[in-house]
Amino acid sequence: MFAYYFNKTPMHIFYGKAALIDYLKSIKTNHSSIGFVPTMGALHKGHLSLMQQSMRENQVTVVSIFVNPTQFNNPEDLAKYPRTLEEDIKKIADFNPEIILFAPTVDDIYEGNTSSQSFDFDGLEHQMEGKFRPGHFNGVGTIVKRFFEIVKPTNAYFGEKDFQQLQIVKKMVAKNNFKVIIKGCPIYRDANNLAMSSRNALLSPLEKQEASLIYKALVTAKAKFKTNSASTVTKWIQKSFEKNLDFKLEYFQIADEATLLPCLRKNKDKKYRAFIAVFVNNIRLIDTISLN
Repeated sequence: MFAYYFNKTPMHIFYGKAALIDYLKSIKTNHSSIGFVPTMGALHKGHLSLMQQSMRENQVTVVSIFVNPTQFNNPEDLAKYPRTLEEDIKKIADFNPEIILFAPTVDDIYEGNTSSQSFDFDGLEHQMEGKFRPGHFNGVGTIVKRFFEIVKPTNAYFGEKDFQQLQIVKKMVAKNNFKVIIKGCPIYRDANNLAMSSRNALLSPLEKQEASLIYKALVTAKAKFKTNSASTVTKWIQKSFEKNLDFKLEYFQIADEATLLPCLRKNKDKKYRAFIAVFVNNIRLIDTISLN
């Protein structure tokens, strides 16, 4: 354990799971709850909003910073992912030094075997991100499961920007009988409505401004979906991105929120959501919007 002092207040930082487990055992009571916010660092206001909700609802909040190698199917993407641990520590300390930070090494988590467990998420893993990032959700399931086994949280907080991931984590919890409540939290956006993401740090100021097109497209898709079929809206989105050479649309899909299966015909009893993945100068950005 390492104590980082902020205005003479110690902030507890753990770089190994054994020390964290022992510490949490020492402070947990029968009436205390633990909130957990898993992150890959490069923290932004969206992450801080998750921490804020956790602190409102729990006596103890643990935040992890770990760039998980097993959820990257592209080695180049893993290599360029922003790593800003010192800055992140200062942001958390400034926000609230009572937060417990867990920043383990890859070897500490995987114990020399950096590979994913195989999961069956009842088909949720085969849609959208699963199609374009083979093995991604096995990596997500592996790391989230390990973190839950280490932290044993009462509540865990995930942003709805990664809505497919949120549904998959809920499925993993149900299948493994984890006693943790998964809480989806609203998407936090920049002033131009670009969904906040750690990858945004890789964009230039101009690219950030231009990327506002992604949310504008989603809002227009939502409006069009009221009177048009999913296929008509999808074709409109595809054509609109073809006109802009600064963007490369990887996918746009309107899906059932529960199953994540594509919407083939509207059903008034179902909730639908639009999902999008776009490359801006080789930086991959995702976003989503509820259509109901």
